[in-house]
Amino acid sequence: MNDRIKSLSKLLTGLSPRHDTFTVFSDFVAMTATSISNAVDRTNSAAREAAYMAIIKRYDRKEDLEVFPRAFAELTLALEDDMSDVLGRVFHELSLQNKWAGQFFTPDHICRLMAGISLTDDLKQTIKDRGFIHASEPCVGSGAMKIALAHAMREAGFNQQQTLHVTAVDVDIRAVHMAYIQLSLLHIPAVIVHGNALTLEEWSHWHTPARVLGGWRFRIEPDKVTGIIADSAPKAAGAPRGKGQLELF
Repeated sequence: MNDRIKSLSKLLTGLSPRHDTFTVFSDFVAMTATSISNAVDRTNSAAREAAYMAIIKRYDRKEDLEVFPRAFAELTLALEDDMSDVLGRVFHELSLQNKWAGQFFTPDHICRLMAGISLTDDLKQTIKDRGFIHASEPCVGSGAMKIALAHAMREAGFNQQQTLHVTAVDVDIRAVHMAYIQLSLLHIPAVIVHGNALTLEEWSHWHTPARVLGGWRFRIEPDKVTGIIADSAPKAAGAPRGKGQLELF
């Protein structure tokens, strides 16, 4: 796993000094998220494809463009090796937190501890009775808590790809892209909202392939609520209550 992260980090830093590493990382997650989204979400594909092409124009050398699919392959293999927050670790490996508004992502071992505590016997019974649980988070970051929850569910004997649905929000589009990519590759049904959980503003929705192909809209929507998590959450949930708070139901 560490070797994969080092390899991914090396690929992204290899484009310097021609390109700033912060920009390269941002472009990598934006193009990767767009490629995944456009395979299943035709509603937003035209606008996202245009943004994708605008990014590509910044890289005028073929060998530079080849870095991005190689980085995607390393990310995929890293997630296969271990269900953890790979992109969050790469983010810190590249020391981007100093440039990205001082953001820090919670380490995997802390997320797994919190997820294990959150997955109570009552929630396990809910999974058995209803078939799934829904998790919402108003400040998702790179998706570390959701990945840890999926890991905890797998350790408890549940198929997290079939028994977990996620709605998550973040005000930073880079974080949205990071969470969306990782939950997509882990085949977790989820919608990641680029929005503000405090003001209830929404700018875009990113539906993972597992959510679209698994027909989760039809399992969730009859009970949808208004607000930032509309179209995705049972009405018992309400809107997210505070920054960084995880809700399970």
